[in-house]
This record gives sequence, C-alpha cells and structure tokens, in this order.
Amino acid sequence: MAVLNEEQEMLRDMARDWATNESPVSAFRKMRDSKPDERYLADTWSAMAAMGWAGIVIPETYGGSDFGWMSAGLVVEELGKTLAASPLTMTTLAASAIVLGGSDEQKAKWLPALASGEKVATLAIDEGPHHAPDKIAASVSGGKLTGTKAFVHEAHGADLFVVAATDGLYLVEEGDCASLSGRALTDQRSHANVTFDGAAADKLASGGDDLLDQILDRARILTACEMLGMAQQVFDVTLDYLKQRVQFNQVLATFQALQHRMADLFADLAQMRSAVEAGLEALDSGHGIGRAAAIAKATANDVLHTVSREGIQLHGGIGMTDEYDIGFYLKRARVLEASWGSSSQMRDRFATLSGF
Repeated sequence: MAVLNEEQEMLRDMARDWATNESPVSAFRKMRDSKPDERYLADTWSAMAAMGWAGIVIPETYGGSDFGWMSAGLVVEELGKTLAASPLTMTTLAASAIVLGGSDEQKAKWLPALASGEKVATLAIDEGPHHAPDKIAASVSGGKLTGTKAFVHEAHGADLFVVAATDGLYLVEEGDCASLSGRALTDQRSHANVTFDGAAADKLASGGDDLLDQILDRARILTACEMLGMAQQVFDVTLDYLKQRVQFNQVLATFQALQHRMADLFADLAQMRSAVEAGLEALDSGHGIGRAAAIAKATANDVLHTVSREGIQLHGGIGMTDEYDIGFYLKRARVLEASWGSSSQMRDRFATLSGF
C-alpha cells in the first residue's frame, strides 16, 4: 500500500465516512428510481464541491487545493465503494486538461468555476462503440467544431465538453450547437452521444502534441481508482455474506473450496491496489505515466471483472435480484471496463511504450 501523509489519511477517512453515511448505495437507488436528467443528485454534488473535492488537482491560484492525484484517487476510491453517482471524476479530468493545455485566459475562465462545483465538465473523446483515440473524425474549421462523440460520460449535466478533434483538444460550451442523444447503459448513469454542428471551439494549445494521451492516461488511472473501491466493496460484502449464510447446516465460510476462492480474490485485490497506487504515484511524480496507466487500467479491468462475477456467483441466484446491491457493482463494472481502453488495448499500449 502507498504511504500516505497525515493530510491524505484525513481526506481518505473523511471521504469514507461521508460516502458511508451520506451517500450509501441506497442513495444510488434513489437516483436510479427518480431518474434526474443529470443521473446524479444535485445535493450530493453540492456537498462534494463544498468539501473541496472538485478542486483537488486544480492549482490554488484558481481556487483549488492542488492536493495531488493520490489524494484525488483516494476520494474516488471511497466513492466507488458506495457507487456514489456524481460528475467528480469527469470534472476532475476535464479540469486537468485545462491545467495542462489551457491558456491563462482559459484557466481563469473555467478552473475557478470547476473547483467550486459551479460548473460541471466532461470528456468527449471516442466516436464509436469501442475506445479508439486513433480514429477521430471530428474536425474544426474557422473555430467551429463538427462531429459526433459516442458514449460521453456525465454528458447530461455538463456545462463544458473537452472534445478531441483531428488536430487537438477543444473546449466547447454546453448548448452551443451541441445536441445530446441519451444512451441507456446497464449502470443507470449518464451516457450520451453528443453531436456538435458548427459549435464554437476554443483550442487547448499549450499541452503539446501528446495532450490527448496525457488526459487519457489520467482517465485510465482515475477510473481504475473507482474500480478499486468497487472491487474492495464487493469482496467485503461477499465475505460478510459467506460468514452469515447457512446451507446444509453449515456456515458457507467454513467450506474450504469457498475459502480458497476468497483467498484468490484477496490476492488479486492486493495486486490491483499496487497497480492503481503506482499509477497515482506516477502522476504525482511525472515519471512513467503512460506505462503505469496501462498497467493500472488493465489490472483493474481484469480484477474487477473477476471479483464482480465471483461476488454474484457466491451470493447465488439472489445476487442478481434488485433486493441485493451486489448486482449494481457488476453492471457498473462492465461499463467501466469498456471505458478508456480494454485490457488487450492496455497491454498493447504498454508493449508499444516499452519499445516492443
């Protein structure tokens, strides 16, 4: 496990207590049943913003805390444990794009509003059902962007889109020649196809030619943090269930075959945590980010897939009933596995970056 300083430990504990008490899975159920347009509860997002979580990676000059990626990852992990629905991850990633590639004017316009939670932002990268950042057709002519982005996370509540075009990343404001077509995915969160038809676009010109790769690496690592929290929660809930459920006059946890399965999952979780925390440390140090991101996302994909599947199986048929929370994690897991790169894509990227 990563060695945390006192401030990071306090932040993690605060996030854990808040998620457990103020945004448990029952809050996700409430959102799912009420179906707000944004697919998150406004008061939940307001509370997160009030605690400063939206500004963790934003410099103090622009209203953030500049507390680092490890700190951001700790918060996202704890929120993942309770499936807390919010635009925190997407807003953090969009803000990082502006920090890395924005002009002084762009930073002054957007970062304070993002840090305070007043504005919500998201990434609009992929254009098809599979993650393919090398196949981007959206283009800009005369400062106007045209193209369609597929499966944009948290699109319905976004005030700002960070859009990948053929020649770089652009900022496009919501409502400016941008139309949304919602996509109903199994995790019951906000996903949409977004069509830009001559939308005014403001280019992020300061981040270098690899700005998109930098943002995608951050997306992979921060998404892996959410997946880590989910995997840990599925493990804990399943272990508690096995300790209580009785079959054939015996507690399930006493069956050696089930003990072995849980031991395997415990080892997988340790490997996952190591990979994810290494990714966060790479972001904070600025060294080896690309390869660390590939390892973190590939490992997170593999382990969460296994843990979520085993959690369902070890619960038996009741695991997929709506009465039990465990099924929600499986559904969210499948969406996140497909986001920002599959395991095979990440292994291929690691090999390419390593010169193979």
